[in-house]
Amino acid sequence: MKTKGEIEAAISEAIVHFEIDYMGRGPKEARSHIVEDLILVRLKGMLTPAEQQLAKTPEGVELIKKMRSTIIDNAKAEFSRVITNATGVAVRDILTDISTASGERIFVFILDRNLGKELPRRISP
Repeated sequence: MKTKGEIEAAISEAIVHFEIDYMGRGPKEARSHIVEDLILVRLKGMLTPAEQQLAKTPEGVELIKKMRSTIIDNAKAEFSRVITNATGVAVRDILTDISTASGERIFVFILDRNLGKELPRRISP
């Protein structure tokens, strides 16, 4: 059985690959955390250069958020499959938002059971 850290790393890697496949580029940094029945994913450096320019106006911010939200809505089944493959646990819902100020995106995957208490932790020597 994989450890919690190994699964978190696999989730981060899978989300980065998804971003590259769908957006043409991935984040500069990705971290995932399993907390009970939630998986939190924080992606840094998400905005493309074009989005950085758009984010300078309120209309551009709205456009970025709408486009990114639509992409995620259209790919929820794929995201769920990626998380289920990495964890063995079904996804009940996905919540997300992107900050055009910091260029960070947060995903919250709500699982159908408490994965956090089931996983072994790596024991330090």
